[in-house]
Amino acid sequence: MKGRRVALATYAQLPHLAPDDRPLVPALAALGIAAEPVVWDNAAAGWHRFDAVVVRSCWDYHLRVGRFLDWLAAVESQGVPVINPSTLLRWNADKRYLLDLAARGISIVPTRVVACGDRVTLAQLLEQLGIDQSVVKPAVSASAHATWRTSRLAAETDENRFRALVAAGDVLVQPLVREVAEAGEWSLICFGGEASHAVLKRPAAGDWRVQGELGGTAEIREVPALLLESADRILAAARAEGSTYARVDGCLVDGRFVLMELELIEPQLYLGLEPHAAGRFAKAIAAALA
Repeated sequence: MKGRRVALATYAQLPHLAPDDRPLVPALAALGIAAEPVVWDNAAAGWHRFDAVVVRSCWDYHLRVGRFLDWLAAVESQGVPVINPSTLLRWNADKRYLLDLAARGISIVPTRVVACGDRVTLAQLLEQLGIDQSVVKPAVSASAHATWRTSRLAAETDENRFRALVAAGDVLVQPLVREVAEAGEWSLICFGGEASHAVLKRPAAGDWRVQGELGGTAEIREVPALLLESADRILAAARAEGSTYARVDGCLVDGRFVLMELELIEPQLYLGLEPHAAGRFAKAIAAALA
């Protein structure tokens, strides 16, 4: 394995990686693998110089998803493997993957996809779904981008906002999951298909979003057995058991684990919260290279 070199793909606002990803560099070096942060849309990157490209802090991909997918194809056309495999990344880039998983027996947050250009109104949709409080988001989104909360009472006021979103692309409408605010959202991080660590994320007071940039918090917790069992089923259903990294996000509802997101592209992996996580991730990358 000595002498191998990998690119850790990031984006222009974090050319040296997100702080949470930086422990991966020395962890890989300890295995004889040189790792270099490279901005994914840098035309002068020279991807052929690397034995693989590990997708990490590419936190603007959803704003230019077509270009991002073209970039994946361009890297592979040079004979350079992408980690995770691009087949998984392409599937995971559109949140309609949740419907695929539901069809394979996975419990998900109930999800309605509104196709781009559909004329259904927000009020009609909430009535059809029989829900009062709802979350609306683009089918291609990350970090709560263009994700907002509405209700039957606010539907008429929010209609123009909804129309603009549907005009721009496919949209997901889901019921607001109150358990997130009440008990928190779990994230289980897996490397090479094996559970590494879990964090419990909570929104800021009065909010419903758990992202750190929006005031949410995250703390390491012992992994509940139900979460472990559910994650195994979810990765198998996604055909991602051998993924080098994955983050399974969800919450406990009436004694069962309900999937909210399966993150296979550029999730925060909370390497800074678990002392051994970077080493586990590095070993999974080494195994993928081998």
